[in-house]
Amino acid sequence: MVSDVRDLSPENNPMEKYTQKQLDVLVVLHERYLEGRLGGRKAVIKHADLSGLDLSNKNLRQADFSGCNMTYMDLGLTNFQEASLYACDLSYSNLIHTVFVRSDLRGAKIENANLVGADFGQADLRSGAITTDGSYSLPKSVNFRGANMIGVSLVGTLANNADFSDTNLSMSIIHGTDLRGARLVGADLSGAEFEQVKLMGANMRDAILTGTNLDVITGSGVDLSMAITDDNVGASLELLEKPLVVMIDEHQLWVRTSGKKGSQLDLSGYDLREVGSLAQQKLTALKANDTKFFGMDLYQVELQSSHLSGADFRRCNLAQADFRGADLQGAKLSHANLSEANLLPLVFLTGSLQRSVTVNLKGAELRYANLANAKLRLADFTGADLSFADLSGCDLRDANFTGAKMDGLNLDGADTAEAIF
Repeated sequence: MVSDVRDLSPENNPMEKYTQKQLDVLVVLHERYLEGRLGGRKAVIKHADLSGLDLSNKNLRQADFSGCNMTYMDLGLTNFQEASLYACDLSYSNLIHTVFVRSDLRGAKIENANLVGADFGQADLRSGAITTDGSYSLPKSVNFRGANMIGVSLVGTLANNADFSDTNLSMSIIHGTDLRGARLVGADLSGAEFEQVKLMGANMRDAILTGTNLDVITGSGVDLSMAITDDNVGASLELLEKPLVVMIDEHQLWVRTSGKKGSQLDLSGYDLREVGSLAQQKLTALKANDTKFFGMDLYQVELQSSHLSGADFRRCNLAQADFRGADLQGAKLSHANLSEANLLPLVFLTGSLQRSVTVNLKGAELRYANLANAKLRLADFTGADLSFADLSGCDLRDANFTGAKMDGLNLDGADTAEAIF
């Protein structure tokens, strides 16, 4: 496959900032063009800044927006059928139920956008690029990283080498789609409907594939050893010796009596998703290494001094959770809501002696996680992946970020005094 490179360099086509009024006029003219009315004119807007504007519920079939900045726009219910959105940046935009049927989206960036119910039938999502200085530029893959694509249609779509990392593609329809070489690392494909899909060379590491027809994927050359499927999601709660509610009561008694009564709860390796909610539960010193909490409501849960290495908290509600002194090494927390969570050190007093245990987040995955206003003083993020996480307003004094990935990290208003970067 040969990917073309278009010259829309600033010298030839400087990026002009459009106003809503200017855009509205062009939309009216374009709709007249589609209807064959006098005075109509096809919308051709190239290499322009349209960020933050409203094009929702418009008919923009066959329009040309090549190379435009379309971030933070409202494009819900808009019809882009057969339109050119070549190398556009649509990140953080509202694209709910937007139609992209047979559209040209080569090289586009649609990161962290809301695409619930969007239709990409027969769209071209292959690589593409626009030069910035008139010289050759390497084609870039279409980037959907972190996007919400629940229930999208990818019927007959060309999406080889596209990046769907950490994307929510649950309940999507993926028929006759070319996903060769695509990145689906950490993607949620639960309940997705696969049919006649090309997947050779696709990367599905850590993808969620529960409730999907794996027969279509098996034998396609994709390594599913690290993916979560119905076969390897974890041990069922039916294997517990007692009902979970009883074991939680015994664990809480064990905590209150400092181990003299009751028994410590060990849920390591279990799949807890069917529980749905453990909000406000007191689970101090819980053992839950490699446990699947995926998508659960854990609002204000108390997990001080818990052993949670490798646990899967992706897309969980952990707002105001108490993780003081917890071991979260290698935990998966991408897209989790940890706003106002408490991850401070836990102080233990033994006679006149005092020791402090800091939160261990070494190697943890926190991509797109919401940690706004969380307490993270002295937290150890060594080797963690914090790409595009929100740490605005956080207490990060003396935190250790050695070797951490921080692309797109939001530190607005955070206190980073003495932090190690």
